[in-house]
Amino acid sequence: MRLDDKVALITGAGGGIGRESALLFAAEGAAVVAVDINEASAAATAASIADGRAIHVRADVSSAGDCEAMVAAAEREFGKLNILFNNAGIMDSRDDDAVSTEESVWDLTMGINAKGVFLGCKYGIPALRRAGGGSIINTASFVSKLGAATPQVAYTASKGAVLSFTRELAVIHARENIRVNALCPGPLRTELLMKFLDTEEKKQRRLVHVPMGRFGEAREMAEAALYLASDESSYVTGTEFMVDGGITAAYVTPQ
Repeated sequence: MRLDDKVALITGAGGGIGRESALLFAAEGAAVVAVDINEASAAATAASIADGRAIHVRADVSSAGDCEAMVAAAEREFGKLNILFNNAGIMDSRDDDAVSTEESVWDLTMGINAKGVFLGCKYGIPALRRAGGGSIINTASFVSKLGAATPQVAYTASKGAVLSFTRELAVIHARENIRVNALCPGPLRTELLMKFLDTEEKKQRRLVHVPMGRFGEAREMAEAALYLASDESSYVTGTEFMVDGGITAAYVTPQ
């Protein structure tokens, strides 16, 4: 078991990458705290994990009180926290270019995608310290390295913030046995992205740039997150773990 005797808190666990990661982490021995703003979805994920090795918590990750409470629930139920997967995020269909995007869309996106990661770490890091260290995984995106073919300035900016935040935290906490890495998915066949790419034209504009020629699957991201969560990545911190079908290899200029 790659996560035997570990406790993992996963935000956005009601679906997509979060749900797949919760199921996979549990199969590898972890106790799971499934967190989502949609309590029914979080509960369904937790119910899919056998032997009482999962609980669900409703939390809005943009709320400091909710983030403090979700970490407290993990320690109260399982006695510790070893893995913090800040995965919750949104991609608002109203997100567009700088001229067209409303300020409210910008604020909402940054509040969940960037502030939510900050708050998860604010309250999660003390718990990891109490456990003697652990792994933090923050979900960024390939668009943190590339401009998106379909305009989505708030989302892209929020994921760039996650990437920079991850690097700094990795440096700050490296001597505390706390590793911090960013998972950077490519375009995925998830509800989140498919709602945004709501026409065949939009889908093809994205896919034409992916060398593999297909959307990734949430399970593939969960497998990558499992590596970062496990002790197999014990010398890995501050990384941009690109799991993107080759899109950044094709378009990012080496430095």
